[in-house]
Amino acid sequence: MPERTRTAERYARGFAAALVAMATLLLAANAGPASTADAQPRQPATPVTDAGAATSH
Repeated sequence: MPERTRTAERYARGFAAALVAMATLLLAANAGPASTADAQPRQPATPVTDAGAATSH
């Protein structure tokens, strides 16, 4: 019959699993598409101006 584990051991395993899960999610969130050597540089965004909002009545 398997031996019962202590409560502290269960919490330690759960905490370690949570750390591994967070590290995995962090690495996955920071992983982006690989850039190629022939990729075009991004064009700067054109600012949108509202000519009517700048004038006061």
